[in-house]
Amino acid sequence: MVVYAACAVISRQSLMASSPAGEVVGWGSIVLPHFEPATVFTRIAAGWGHDLALKSDGTVVAWGDNLSGQATPPAGLSNVVAVAAGLYHSLALKSDSTVVGWGANVWGETTVPAGLSNVVAIAVGNGHSLALRSDGTVVAWGDNAGGQINVPVGLSNVTAIAAGYGHNLALKSDNTVVAWGDNTSGQTTVPSGLSNIIAVAAGGNDSLALRSDGSVVAWGENSDGQTNVPVGLSNVVAIAVGSSYGSHNLALRSDGKVVRWGDNRFLPKAGPVELSNVVAVAAGMSHSLALKSDGSVIGWGDNTFGQTTVLRRDMATVWH
Repeated sequence: MVVYAACAVISRQSLMASSPAGEVVGWGSIVLPHFEPATVFTRIAAGWGHDLALKSDGTVVAWGDNLSGQATPPAGLSNVVAVAAGLYHSLALKSDSTVVGWGANVWGETTVPAGLSNVVAIAVGNGHSLALRSDGTVVAWGDNAGGQINVPVGLSNVTAIAAGYGHNLALKSDNTVVAWGDNTSGQTTVPSGLSNIIAVAAGGNDSLALRSDGSVVAWGENSDGQTNVPVGLSNVVAIAVGSSYGSHNLALRSDGKVVRWGDNRFLPKAGPVELSNVVAVAAGMSHSLALKSDGSVIGWGDNTFGQTTVLRRDMATVWH
């Protein structure tokens, strides 16, 4: 007999749950708002209470909390190749390597530095923003309460970036990690000897690193067990970290299945059908997103702001 540790009601017709091993499963069906049948989503991003999805035509769809306009992409926004979502703001990277920001601008987080160009990746924290340039350098702007926009002098050869509540991670070409910003919970104290890293993720006050052997390393705050990587977790190809409230982490395995650990408060209880064929994951405030190989997006967890009421490509059911 399989016992499921936690579940969430996504709609009146559907449930999702995590097993004791942390695998995400679901059952029932979801009928969600109509979207053009030809639409395919290619990227996803989860913020505190809002989410973003990039369509194959280079436009952006947003839903959830819109208190500061963070779920209202600028009119005419197109040619987007990547998106990032934070507390109350969002960023989009365009094909011309420029960045567009919208939503709250309390700390200047959506005021993209003049002349910023040649950007290849973006990341968003609580109230700050990051951009990785093609020359391997990093540019940061916005809130600096924890020193998170004080990019380490001489930082170079960066290949990937991640932003948490008030800290950042940079993955270098030698597969090592550099961290800076708030270190209240040890989130910027990179484990000694950490090497062979191929991806990094930051959220709330904890950090994750994916090693080339498919294993995951976690450090920082552990109030919800978010740094207790499940024993035996392997064959991981992507990672995601949630926010500081409802802190949880996700790992996407090579078999297309998702493993989660950390806070469970928005996932009550019950039974079967594994979420599979997942190609990307994103974690927000007490909610998660998964992008499937068919271009559809599934959301689960807290739905206070409608952040798990995902727009699907059609009116069909997700599971039977």
